[in-house]
Amino acid sequence: MSRRRYGQFCPLAKALDVLGERWTLLVVRELLAGPKRYTDLRAGLPGLATDLLAGRLRELQEAGVIGRREVPPPTPATVYELTERGQALRPVIRELSHWGRPVLLEPADDRLPDSALLLGLEVAFRPDAAAGLEETFDIEVDGKPVAVRVHDGTVDVTPGSAGQRASVKIVTDRQGFIDLARGHAGDRVHIEGDADALARLQRAFSLT
Repeated sequence: MSRRRYGQFCPLAKALDVLGERWTLLVVRELLAGPKRYTDLRAGLPGLATDLLAGRLRELQEAGVIGRREVPPPTPATVYELTERGQALRPVIRELSHWGRPVLLEPADDRLPDSALLLGLEVAFRPDAAAGLEETFDIEVDGKPVAVRVHDGTVDVTPGSAGQRASVKIVTDRQGFIDLARGHAGDRVHIEGDADALARLQRAFSLT
């Protein structure tokens, strides 16, 4: 598979030489959530043909964006992960996601990948509204918990539950989370916790 190039002495053109092909940035999005096996990437990117995924991974490795390593027993596997240069794309991905967030309000029959849930919470976060706030929240979508830790205007979103440290827990399914992101919380969304903490969560994440 030959990569198309713009042939321009321009940093934007050079970046697009590496990242501009279809699916490439979504592969990076998947790996921002952590190292993944090939099968994990296939599951997170339905519609991406296996030979095209292999090609994108090869191109990103050649560009120094991702690396590949072997995980030792007891669960041996080959995983792909972002290099330091790949991790430097996080703010780029976040800003592109901010730009695309208004389009989420448009009705569409779209699915919600796990990695998009993590990224979506980061993008919905409002640092100015969370200044001085020290709190942890749990959001569970289709049985998969995510811990959201707010620390004085910054946020850390990681897979897994915060347990007793969470002041609010939101339980929903994927459609319920999509509705919530679009500002239409319905009976799919179940909330446990302190009402004041819920109000702080709403302010910090622009949630209904």
